[in-house]
Amino acid sequence: MKRVHQTVLIASTLALSWLAMMAVHEYGHVLGAWLTGGRVAKVVLHPLSISRTDLGENPRPLVVVWAGPLFGAAAPVVFWIVTQWFGVAVSCLFRFFAGFCLMANGAYLGIGSFGRVGDAGDLLRHGAAPWHLWTFGAICMPAGFALWHRLGSHFGLGEAQWVVNIPTTYTCLAILIAGVTLMALFGGE
Repeated sequence: MKRVHQTVLIASTLALSWLAMMAVHEYGHVLGAWLTGGRVAKVVLHPLSISRTDLGENPRPLVVVWAGPLFGAAAPVVFWIVTQWFGVAVSCLFRFFAGFCLMANGAYLGIGSFGRVGDAGDLLRHGAAPWHLWTFGAICMPAGFALWHRLGSHFGLGEAQWVVNIPTTYTCLAILIAGVTLMALFGGE
């Protein structure tokens, strides 16, 4: 039974991290548009699609595109630091999420630059140099791995021998189910 709880915690944390990372990333684009006088036409946050922000008006496209990955990488780190500082019992989950967001956004731009995919392609089309994206990836990805270092015991790995916190495990699962449901109902597409 320990393995079942461990599997539920790991799977729900990964899925929840993916969905929340997309939401934070898109919020960065929305914030960038708002700060530069742009107008958001639509934000797509659906569990069965890749998120995106469509703009009706975008006077500063380079700023708006950079805002997604920058905010998407930095905000979760700040949030984790605050939870750590206040001694939140599950700050290890926020640390995992911060690492996940650093790696996802870093890979998205750094590796995505080679295929000119998504935001990486938009950044290159609007004048960013490839080395900007590679530098972002080279900073974010190792930082993400560093945040993940020594978190295994919280997920029942190593010496923890599959033992995880049961209330935390099923709270994560409940939040995931609620998030998927809300995104499916109201997330567009």
